[in-house]
Amino acid sequence: LVWKLSVSKMPNAEKLAKKEKYFNKLIDLCVNSPNALMVGVDYVASKQMQDIRMELRGRAEVLMGKNTMIRKGLQIGHEKHPEAGMDKLRAAINGNMGFIFATNCTLDDIRETLKKFTRDSAAKAGQVSVVDWFIPAGPTGMDPSQTSFFQALNIGTKIVKGQIELISDFKILSQGEKVSASGAVLLGKLGVRPFEYKMEVQQVFQDACVFSAAVLDISDDVLIGKFLAGVANMAAFSREVGIPTEAGLPHMFGNAFRNVAALIADVDFTFKEVEEVKKFLADPDAYAAANPVAAAPAAGGGGGGAAAAKEEQKKAVVEEEEEADVEFDLFD
Repeated sequence: LVWKLSVSKMPNAEKLAKKEKYFNKLIDLCVNSPNALMVGVDYVASKQMQDIRMELRGRAEVLMGKNTMIRKGLQIGHEKHPEAGMDKLRAAINGNMGFIFATNCTLDDIRETLKKFTRDSAAKAGQVSVVDWFIPAGPTGMDPSQTSFFQALNIGTKIVKGQIELISDFKILSQGEKVSASGAVLLGKLGVRPFEYKMEVQQVFQDACVFSAAVLDISDDVLIGKFLAGVANMAAFSREVGIPTEAGLPHMFGNAFRNVAALIADVDFTFKEVEEVKKFLADPDAYAAANPVAAAPAAGGGGGGAAAAKEEQKKAVVEEEEEADVEFDLFD
């Protein structure tokens, strides 16, 4: 018997140097440019990748690699820089993905660039569909000799004016399911390219944290609205429990001023801040005429209500007069 010992070959110096260079580049980007998009590159063509690199040149760094190399580099980087959050980044590595580090632009700029480079693709047999696709009812432009393609998929058709016409919409692709051979041939005959491939932003690495890409869709207006809602809740809570807070101070002063104005409204005492209030209480019509801008909202919002109230009062008076006139008994 001849025993053969399998001896694993050690990588040569050139490969080791390339790996070392890749690790250093990955660690440097994670430490010095901690703003990156983690993108999925399934079905992305090499020409697309090249165009994206050219478009982002000088503004961002596109870094791809094998998952084993990326994990090894992030592990080494975490040992050297434990505060950079590379352990969280390493845990998020999964599937066919890469990084785009923002060196001289924002993450939104990178996302806009990725949207420009999309590729339409035909459906291939055995490929997993990423969309739901329906063939619409109506003429297909195919001659009657090609009805076998529709019959193979049990699609109801009819012949109208020398061409095949679908009776109703037919769902030929379902998201997450494989494309059938007949479906792929039929879509090719119809000239339909249902799939659209591009770099998909999956997660975001920023300031040593990894989070979902959906966070980038939150606008400044939404954040401001959420903050103001929180301030309003804090003010209401502090007023309810009687604990003064910075958020509740404007409401405290406003309520205090209203109380003081109500207290001195009918007494012969005034001060500068309450003079306008007393003028309004003394003669509302004259105040409205002298201050049309201040009176406009009240007139717009409450004018209709006041007029309606007057109309109702007039109707009530008329009804009372009519009832007063008809004072007799049917049995007299």
